[in-house]
Amino acid sequence: MERLVVMFLVILPGALSGDWGVVFNDQCAIKGTTIVIQCRYDYPLVHMVRSMEWSKAQFVLGPIVLLPLSKLPSAPGHFQYVGNYWHDCSLKINSVQPRDGGAYYFSFVTTLNRWTSRTFARLSVEELTAVVQPSTVTEGDYVHLTCLSGCPTPITTVWFKDGKLVQKPVFKVRKEDAGMYHCAVLGQEMARSASVALNVRYAPKNVALSVSPSGNIVIGSSVTFTCSSDANPPVTQSGYSLYKSGQFISSGQNHTVSDVRPSHSGLYYCRASNNISWTGVDVTRSTEVHVDVQYRPMNIVVSVDPPHVIEGSGVNLTCSCVANPAADRYTWYKRTDFPGSGSLVQVGSGRVLSLLSVDASHTGLYFCQTENTLGINNSSEVLLPIKGNEFGIQPVPALVGVGVSLFVTLVIALLLFWRKQTKKPKKKTVFDVRLSERGSYSSADKNQSESVYANVQSFPPSLPPGHNYDANMVSTFSEDEVTYSTVAIKPRNPSLPHHVNNSKTPHNRRSKLGEDDDFVIYAAVAKSS
Repeated sequence: MERLVVMFLVILPGALSGDWGVVFNDQCAIKGTTIVIQCRYDYPLVHMVRSMEWSKAQFVLGPIVLLPLSKLPSAPGHFQYVGNYWHDCSLKINSVQPRDGGAYYFSFVTTLNRWTSRTFARLSVEELTAVVQPSTVTEGDYVHLTCLSGCPTPITTVWFKDGKLVQKPVFKVRKEDAGMYHCAVLGQEMARSASVALNVRYAPKNVALSVSPSGNIVIGSSVTFTCSSDANPPVTQSGYSLYKSGQFISSGQNHTVSDVRPSHSGLYYCRASNNISWTGVDVTRSTEVHVDVQYRPMNIVVSVDPPHVIEGSGVNLTCSCVANPAADRYTWYKRTDFPGSGSLVQVGSGRVLSLLSVDASHTGLYFCQTENTLGINNSSEVLLPIKGNEFGIQPVPALVGVGVSLFVTLVIALLLFWRKQTKKPKKKTVFDVRLSERGSYSSADKNQSESVYANVQSFPPSLPPGHNYDANMVSTFSEDEVTYSTVAIKPRNPSLPHHVNNSKTPHNRRSKLGEDDDFVIYAAVAKSS
């Protein structure tokens, strides 16, 4: 009976049946992705599929051997049959790896026969390759990101930088864009390329100058300046330079001053360069750091004002010094003997020592002691000599007395001047009239009358020596300019000459005439000035 059935099937091929066969599509997969190898099989209708199996061709020292997938060394669930018992024979491969590439065969068993595909499905496994171009770029330039898959069918990819999504594959580079980049299949981001680096070169940034120790810097101590920056490529030793108030100090990242002096105080900064420019600037400088060197008082000087001190006057002794922090205490001492011996006496405090009225007891050597939080220091000793008063009186009272005297004298002079201006004296004229019986000119004989002769003479203000005058007359001479006139009246006598003397007559001449003449009349006329 079985032979008859077989004979019937052979004689009538295709009767009550389809064609035997399997159809595949070759597949290109990206490493790490999950793919499905599409497959379709067919068989006669009278057959019922009882089982199916995928095998992979293995080349082991001879002919090809089909090894069922279940016997391959792979993780559970790596291969999954996603077809059915009718026509779909698709195979799903999770997280494809390079070892999964190769030729895959499909076979199935029916209730009447067994069929193995005569062709195979080829699976190619490729890896994504990330390309950053250029890989080294200067800040401000553009960079291009390209992802290569190796599969003929285009795939959609995305980019990541250090695990963060990159929005655009072409962009203008900043310092912050440096890092590791990779691409991945969109939707299957676990299927990714190897990471590649983007190196961004940039000029020095965040240039900073530090000073050690950072606290108070005391004179005589050591201090170190250190310059740092963020740059790519890093700044070399010769790329750093230290400046103070604009003046170059040294080159190098570190600079040490072993013996700090007050002159080291000031503003410091450093400059850094790595030959990379940013917006046209290739040298960057740090902010300024103020270095304040502290020291106890020094260069202490005592000045005396006035420099020449007279007994009874006042004097100020002023103490000046340089100190950091500033001196907050001044103490004055006096040495009563020579330097190095004798006793010291504290005579005051404060920056200025004022002696209001000095005497011999203030003579001596003085010095001031200054102090701040760092220590104490003394000035050199200064001799304060006291000069005695040569007039035996105190200078200030003497000056006051002289001033009062001058004032009184001035007042008196003004009163006298005012009195003289307000006084209006009358003009005084002195006449010396004499009567004589001596002779006269010949004209007297003609007139036959008594002749009167006038002798008017001006005298100097001073009296001639050796002549005696009446007291009233002397008073007149001393007060105003006086003009004297002498008039002689004589009897008519033709034998005697008659004349008038208009010249100035000496006082002795008038005196003699006074003795010989009968009588003389004097009149004084004074002309006021």
